[in-house]
Amino acid sequence: MNYERSTPAVVVFLAFVLVTVGLSFYLGRRTRTASGYYAAGGGVPWFVNGVAFAGDYLSAASFLGICGMIAFSGYDGFLYSIGYLAGWVVALFVIAEPLKRLGKYTFADALDKKFDSRGIKLTAAISTLVVSVFYLIPQMVGAGVLIQPLLKFPHWAGVCIVGAVVTVIVATAGMASTTWVQFIKGALLVLFAAGLTVMILNRGLKVDPSAEAMKPQSTGNVRPSGHVSKLPGGVSETGPLGPVEFLSTLRESEVVLWSAKKDGATTTYTPKPTSGADVLRPGNSSLFAGLQKDDAAAKWNFVSLMLALFCGTASLPHILIRYYTVKDAAAARKSTVVGIATIGGFYVLTLYLGLGAMTGGNLDVSNSNMAAPLLAKTFGELPFALISAVAFTTVLGTVSGLIVAASGAVVHDLLSGFLKLPLTDIGKVRIGKLTAIGVGAVAVVLGILFEKMNVNFLVGWAFSVAASANLPAIVMLLFWKGTTKQGIVASVAVGMASSLGWILLSGDTFKDVYGLDPAGSPVPFSQPGIVTIPLSFAVLVGVSWATRK
Repeated sequence: MNYERSTPAVVVFLAFVLVTVGLSFYLGRRTRTASGYYAAGGGVPWFVNGVAFAGDYLSAASFLGICGMIAFSGYDGFLYSIGYLAGWVVALFVIAEPLKRLGKYTFADALDKKFDSRGIKLTAAISTLVVSVFYLIPQMVGAGVLIQPLLKFPHWAGVCIVGAVVTVIVATAGMASTTWVQFIKGALLVLFAAGLTVMILNRGLKVDPSAEAMKPQSTGNVRPSGHVSKLPGGVSETGPLGPVEFLSTLRESEVVLWSAKKDGATTTYTPKPTSGADVLRPGNSSLFAGLQKDDAAAKWNFVSLMLALFCGTASLPHILIRYYTVKDAAAARKSTVVGIATIGGFYVLTLYLGLGAMTGGNLDVSNSNMAAPLLAKTFGELPFALISAVAFTTVLGTVSGLIVAASGAVVHDLLSGFLKLPLTDIGKVRIGKLTAIGVGAVAVVLGILFEKMNVNFLVGWAFSVAASANLPAIVMLLFWKGTTKQGIVASVAVGMASSLGWILLSGDTFKDVYGLDPAGSPVPFSQPGIVTIPLSFAVLVGVSWATRK
């Protein structure tokens, strides 16, 4: 699909970038200590931190990926939202307060509080880096996707622009600027998503009777396509609908989904009229297609994904370090409650955004990640400009949080903790900024390489690695007195290696990354969590028993 450069979108986009960078430089003048750089001095108000949780967590995957999956597959995409939100239950009731009491700057602080083990510092730092890099990939892919319609630049140029802006944000003020960027971004994202949802409901559903809408499309001649083919009662449009009425009317309608078939260098997209009842139940995407059949592998894959999403939230390094930005454990708990409310409200809105794009948006059938911005464009240039700019800020907030987490792992855990280098506060901040530049460069390269994959699908892998490597160690350290330092090291190492190995050998990686026949994959399904999370727990218990005093 060819995108036209939008002048209002460019102006709003540049305004957001200038405000964000200006805020970073302003806060950077007050950031001189390691505590200020990595944890904002522990002085962030709990409400601000709660909304910043949402800003950190509602990433490019949450906005672009989920909306795209719902627009192309219906309810299947919303299953990700359910899994993401459920994970905060673990964060609230298991992790929030104990982690604040244990840590100082990083995830490794909490694991190593009672052991002072160089092995724990090393494995925890490596795990933080691996998970951060995996999570960075979909954010950078989403950034490149947004820059294409905004500035009419190629994908790689968009990724480079985002990498440069984020590196400036982190290298100037660290967690202080990151927190306020995430707070502003989280609030604006929910506000504008709610406004767009109101416009979708006010527009209602409308049949597209044109023959052009039902023609197959192929690489090179992709046209905007998202429409309803039949409405209940034979009417052509419904007029404004309420939230419940919208879903019930859609259930009785017929909408068009798209199936892709690749033949050499050409991909053909074929319209597939589908009943609304089928759209609102699982099984319309390739990921969950087996749920409607007697396919054991597909069902295990689904359960594995949900387990990873449920356990992964409380294991993500950029989420864990946010607990160190508030003053005490009570503030950590209250900020988690605010985060859950904000995130839950947004995920409900994504259902309407995705279905609104499916039934009346300008879908680019060759790129599911563009569903939400192109939906906004059907209501005018200004909504498109605002939604695109907020989505871009979404990427900035999440990427900056990930880079701060990776920087802390290198400086605080590896250099200062594992190698015992005598670093001053000024030295830690200086090296942290250099590390941020290096991690940003790696993120840019990976964002270019993984351009075509759905960002939400990539995040599922990051959650699997985080849940396998980090959660067993955290939970057992908090609730089992028999945990030893050798058990923690073994658990983190095995969880990380096994989940990474499973992902690299999966059928989806064979098909989308290596370009090989997925039938050659040696693992039965793509999501590793249901195997690697219990394995990590078992290794920790076994090694701890073997090394107990």
